[in-house]
Amino acid sequence: MNRIKEVLEQKGIKQIWLAEQLGKSYNMVHSYVQNKRQPSLEDLYKIAEILNVEVKDLLIERKHNG
Repeated sequence: MNRIKEVLEQKGIKQIWLAEQLGKSYNMVHSYVQNKRQPSLEDLYKIAEILNVEVKDLLIERKHNG
């Protein structure tokens, strides 16, 4: 699961702009944002670089039991 949607909203960035920067289709980026599909590790790093955030800021931390 990722936080791409939240980061885009915080920064006021449109999905279509991110798609252009990433060299991906809008549909692909939209599926990342909706968590219907997860970006490859390479694409995750590219997205973080484009958005000027750390990769970890794009990920949802798993809660540990106990």
